Amino acid sequence: MRPAARRCAIAVAFVVASTLLPVGSAAAENSLVHLSRAPDGDLQPEAIVDAAGTLHLISFAGDPAAGDLFYRRAHLADGDTVSWTPAIRINSQPASVIAMGTVRGGHLAVGAGRVHVAWMSADREAPGMMYTRSCGAGCFEPQRNVTQHETGLDGGGSLAADDAGGVYVAWHAGHDGETTRRLFVAASHDSGRSFAAEERANPLEAGACGCCGMRAGASADGALWILYRAATESVHRDMQLLTSVDGGASFTQKTVGPWELAACPMSTAAITPTGDDAVLAWETAGQIHWQTTGGSVHVVAGEGGQRKHPAVAVDSMGRMLIVWAEGTGWNRGGDLVWQVLDADGRVLESDRLAAGVAIWGHASAVPRPDGGFLVLH
Repeated sequence: MRPAARRCAIAVAFVVASTLLPVGSAAAENSLVHLSRAPDGDLQPEAIVDAAGTLHLISFAGDPAAGDLFYRRAHLADGDTVSWTPAIRINSQPASVIAMGTVRGGHLAVGAGRVHVAWMSADREAPGMMYTRSCGAGCFEPQRNVTQHETGLDGGGSLAADDAGGVYVAWHAGHDGETTRRLFVAASHDSGRSFAAEERANPLEAGACGCCGMRAGASADGALWILYRAATESVHRDMQLLTSVDGGASFTQKTVGPWELAACPMSTAAITPTGDDAVLAWETAGQIHWQTTGGSVHVVAGEGGQRKHPAVAVDSMGRMLIVWAEGTGWNRGGDLVWQVLDADGRVLESDRLAAGVAIWGHASAVPRPDGGFLVLH
């Protein structure tokens, strides 16, 4: 049985108690990729390794229309085991998180020594709300509703944090159709202890694909990036990159991935900070594209058509892992597929795990301390 969220009184027990679970063997002999199911068979793992080498994880369990988010952490040592702390439920109200559609679910960020989690409410009496909760010194503080004015979420939102105390919750919202949806950001400059009212972030009117996911990311020194899918004239489903270098006070906007489609593809995106830069990844027409924030666009090698939900990790040697789901759809799982590229963009290995992505599932990837990668799915 899973423990519910607790107050600070159990913080010490949370830190010292743990469960040792196998990572699972490498995907193939001499592979740089090690695979692991999320603890307890949870869905939608989101993992981050912080500067101290601690592995932070959130994952979803329960009814995909109204379930729960759980947090664990671990020390990711060399070898094939991960020692997870017991699960703590993040959402204060049980069965109040929505994961259906894969584009929705929880988001995780770590900055200035604190853990932050954000999610979209499944509460029918308060639809379209975005909640957040922060953890300091082993204790999660009370959850907050950061959608003070702009509600009407569909595809969910995202979250980023930097080492200067900046925490940014982003979502797109609107009530008059996709072409008038806008991107909003609620910013905190005290490590998530308080949030200002949300402000519009997109300077250009491009709409927003209502049931597409999005992604935010931040560098340690405060650069903030947001990837989301437009819906201009209901047919231009271009990926938009917003960039802020002043703590979310203002943003520039550019198109990084054009796509003409008169439908919602229910896509997601990835941002992985790498020092003062980041790697971006997204889907266009069933193919995965990626670039650094200032670089050119690359297409993942191989035949596309069914590729969705990318995740990216970069290890200490500059090798990059791109992992995605293939063959998934509404109420349908699929294969887990990946490629590892060297620092010059050459493919080092490619492989797949048949049926490795559960219904409404996706993967998360982090670099291992001994080089290579851990993929949680």
